[in-house]
Amino acid sequence: MTPLTELPEATLSELDGVRYLHLGSIWVQGAMRIRKPQVLELAYVQRMLASLLWLPTEALGQGRALQLGLGAGAITRFMHKALRMPCTVVELNPQVVAVNRAWFHLPAEAEVVVQDAGHWLRERAAPQSVQLLHVDLYDHEAAAPVLDDEAFYADCRRVLDEGGVMSVNLFGRDSSFERSMARIVAVFGAQQVWSLRPTREGNTVAIAARDARLPDRDELLRRAGVIEDRYGAYGVPARKWLRMIRPAARGPDQA
Repeated sequence: MTPLTELPEATLSELDGVRYLHLGSIWVQGAMRIRKPQVLELAYVQRMLASLLWLPTEALGQGRALQLGLGAGAITRFMHKALRMPCTVVELNPQVVAVNRAWFHLPAEAEVVVQDAGHWLRERAAPQSVQLLHVDLYDHEAAAPVLDDEAFYADCRRVLDEGGVMSVNLFGRDSSFERSMARIVAVFGAQQVWSLRPTREGNTVAIAARDARLPDRDELLRRAGVIEDRYGAYGVPARKWLRMIRPAARGPDQA
């Protein structure tokens, strides 16, 4: 675990009406449109919520959500304001939490734990207690996920309830993506892992489920329509996701 004294400083920048979070570097760790704080600004964050397609429509908003890595709080705001879903966030850097409270509209009711995410999963997370799990864990250099081994993904699967879904932001070189996907597949099984087409910035979102079947095309279209009808104002392009999903066996650059 990184000592608190060695954690990078959380800083802000603003451009064209968007506020960005940085961790001691030029890399963007999160963003929020200042006049529309509830809208999901970044494409990869939107795609993290493609996990909603794996949930039956009647299950949307039920259960609990867990978020590893706070970023600029976009998913946290969506969980509370749109889904109205109880959400626990685990964030290592207390500066990130403070900046979120001051500048990124962090919901007052959000449960935020300042701790190493891997340690918290191993020691404190209750088995099968989470319906949605969002993993976005990068340091200030944003080269590869800071927690990315099979033991970590096994802890992630353990915390998911039956039918629960995990989305993971994978950003880095192609080889890094392939290694991460192989580890996720080793834990969840090839039939329970998918990825979405990468964003222009190079973020690829992986989706892994605990015994949740991806439905047929007609049902997916229906679910996507419901999701857009309910949450489209938050910047959730669910119908577009349908063209991006591919099985785990295919690489991030394949159409």
